[in-house]
Amino acid sequence: MSGPAGDDGGGGTTDGPAAEAGGDSAVPSEDVLDELFATIESRREELPEGSYTASLFTHEKGENAVLEKIGEETTEAILAAKDDDREELTAESADLVYHLLVLFAMKDLAVDDLRSELRDRF
Repeated sequence: MSGPAGDDGGGGTTDGPAAEAGGDSAVPSEDVLDELFATIESRREELPEGSYTASLFTHEKGENAVLEKIGEETTEAILAAKDDDREELTAESADLVYHLLVLFAMKDLAVDDLRSELRDRF
């Protein structure tokens, strides 16, 4: 199953993790989450037509739409892991992280909040 990276969200344009980050391989890998999150927040503010990300912020189900996607992507990641499919596990994990970052934006959290929590655990 194709996740947000290949999902046009019904708007006719590809708009998901790869598209949200601009697909720019020049972005250092350590900055990719910050770049993605900045784009997610931009989509939330601007709500461009045809944007899958913007549609998550305006969905009739509200936050439940994102929570359902998080559940779906989690299940798909688990199944990929059970099948020892590293490529699919990586793709589904990217979709999971993307939707988690959308939820963070909805809850007025930031990537730094996640970093801080992880840092406090180690």
